[in-house]
Amino acid sequence: MTKASNTAGADTVWVERDALIDRIPRWLAMTILFVIAVGVWDFVTRMGWVSPIILPSPKETLDDLIFVGRNLVTGDYMLGALWTTTLTVIYGFLIATVIGFSLGVLVGETKFGERAVMPYLVAIDTMPKIAFAPLFIAWLGFDISSKVALAAFIATFAIVVATAAGLYAASENERMLFKSMGASRMQTLIRLKLPTGLPYIFTGLKIASVGVMAGAITGEFLGGGKGFGALIRQSASQMNTPRVFALILYLSLLGLALYFSIAWMQRRLVFWNKSDRLGAIG
Repeated sequence: MTKASNTAGADTVWVERDALIDRIPRWLAMTILFVIAVGVWDFVTRMGWVSPIILPSPKETLDDLIFVGRNLVTGDYMLGALWTTTLTVIYGFLIATVIGFSLGVLVGETKFGERAVMPYLVAIDTMPKIAFAPLFIAWLGFDISSKVALAAFIATFAIVVATAAGLYAASENERMLFKSMGASRMQTLIRLKLPTGLPYIFTGLKIASVGVMAGAITGEFLGGGKGFGALIRQSASQMNTPRVFALILYLSLLGLALYFSIAWMQRRLVFWNKSDRLGAIG
């Protein structure tokens, strides 16, 4: 803590100084962590503490990263697989957004939704959702629709909770002001509750972007298809662990692209909200 005085010398203002580790630039901190992680990874593999079948070396993984990258650039079969997974993720996320937002409004705006609908949603969310994959495959077949359904199913609940919480974010004074001005329930929802709740809603969308990736890949892994999940299953069955690592790393880029797209929209639409420190990563 450092002390600073005003010109009159009557008041004292205490300013909290950031810790030394917090003053490191973001790019430098990320680089240091990356170098340390790769260094430990390489040391463990060189010492032979873990079988190469379980944990390949960084060099082996890099070789497969280059192979997969060339395959994607040349438009070979892996590009088609990545496009299939991308469509699954996008469709699943859009469906989860529509259903989750609708249910969130129902729960946040009505006693019926809060008392009758929400308990069922919580009960469904507590179930192991991955176990529903065989059911979606049995209902919808082995094509992309079953993967989209599983991805949306996993991602929906986070949006429901975030939307309902966002609608409750408006203060009682703000709601009373709108009521005293004769605003209808719909006008209060659109002009007060939704704008106030946007930070919460976008938080739910960010969480859903992670869940939809997990659902899409799990569906492809368990239910076949032509996406990256099927390639991961095939590589794992051949004990080609470096290829599995490479495919997972490229999938992480897809997940990051979706996440940061949502974060970009949040910065544009919720520009007045500066309270979320996680805004630094999104």
